[in-house]
Amino acid sequence: MRLKDKVAIVTGAASGIGFEIAQKFASEGARVVIADLDFNKANDAAQSIKAKNGEAIALSMNVTNEEQVEAGVAKTITTYGAVDILVSNAGVQYISPLVDLPYTEWKKMIAIHLDGAFLTTKACLKNMYARKSGSIIYMGSVHSKLASPLKSPYVTAKHGLIGLCKVVAKEGAKYNVRANVICPGFVRTPLVEKQIPEQAKELGMSEEDVIKKVMLKDTVDGEFTTTADVANATLFFAGFESNALTGQSLIVSHGWEME
Repeated sequence: MRLKDKVAIVTGAASGIGFEIAQKFASEGARVVIADLDFNKANDAAQSIKAKNGEAIALSMNVTNEEQVEAGVAKTITTYGAVDILVSNAGVQYISPLVDLPYTEWKKMIAIHLDGAFLTTKACLKNMYARKSGSIIYMGSVHSKLASPLKSPYVTAKHGLIGLCKVVAKEGAKYNVRANVICPGFVRTPLVEKQIPEQAKELGMSEEDVIKKVMLKDTVDGEFTTTADVANATLFFAGFESNALTGQSLIVSHGWEME
């Protein structure tokens, strides 16, 4: 098992990509902390993992609340003794032309994606530095590399994660702490399902055309990225044990964006 006895906090892990990552990590021997705004769903997710002989606990965590983040990391350390891996995955989406975007929505999205990444990173680094070991993985996006209309705060935040990752990689190196970013293409999660009718309305096209002509038009095969694809890429970063792979971003997008 690649993550045997490692302790991993995954934010936004009650559903979607986060839950897939949590399950994958548990299957590889990790003790997983399901941190989510919705405690009931997080607990259901943890119980699902335990039913398959995995090890997991649930935490109620608003990643923009410093006290909740610190308390959640402290509980993780009390329960499992350490934090080896952080997957900063919590995120939201809001579709709007920039000229019509409410400032409240801009602030909310920046806070969840960037403030949340900062607060969870800061809280976990204290334990990782003390133990001279750790891996931090940010859930970026193809939009960490390029831009699309109607997504100004999302694109801004996802670009920001690349910068944060590079700083953490530089500062963490002497403590053997790595930081990397996963950059998925469109994954058909509830977050993306919600975007399809929203973009259809804003762009004046059918939902089918949004999928074919907007979301997947630049992929090599017209296919959505899957949660399993993203989980496998995240496992790759989590299980890599040297500073040879740090400060990097890995695009998982069916060729939508290539480097």
